[in-house]
Amino acid sequence: MSRPFLLGLTGSIGMGKSTTAAMFAAEGVPVWDADAAVHRLYARGGAGVAAIAALRPAAIVDGAVDRARLKQWIAADSDALTRIEAAVHPLVAADRAAFVDRAADAGAELVLLDIPLLFETGAESMLDATLVVSVPAEIQRARVLARPGMTESQFAAILARQMPDAEKRARASHVIETSTLEETRAAVRKLIGELRAAHA
Repeated sequence: MSRPFLLGLTGSIGMGKSTTAAMFAAEGVPVWDADAAVHRLYARGGAGVAAIAALRPAAIVDGAVDRARLKQWIAADSDALTRIEAAVHPLVAADRAAFVDRAADAGAELVLLDIPLLFETGAESMLDATLVVSVPAEIQRARVLARPGMTESQFAAILARQMPDAEKRARASHVIETSTLEETRAAVRKLIGELRAAHA
């Protein structure tokens, strides 16, 4: 059994990452979502509940991790995020490895790993290639500020935590512009075809 080709997907807020991931899934590519993995780990019965309970018992409500309480702790304690990541990242990595193994067993040649902080966390070291989705800054801004409850200051704070788009594009193996759905879908299909042909 050969290991599938691992393509990591990332992009700043409002760049169309979730939409692009869904297009890969529609083309039959197994997609692993890092955020969804964390949600599973934090849900009742998830492996992350005990890990967080050991750090912050008050963050557990009804047998699950209360993300609002976790955010309050992170805001109040400068060491909280580092401690949470140290406890949860190995669990996320195990979830990802199990997903790749299942995809390999099913005969997948290509797997997409949707990782929001891909470059920030050094995840590219375990990938075969990386894909960054991008749009011009004014389109990104319009998309994000159209989200319910989003403010200018929240948007600025999110951008401050993320690697600049230009740097992500420079580091990526592949870049897809997501200004229109049609262009994005065509680019996704083209890239899948190229990767499958190159690694068949």
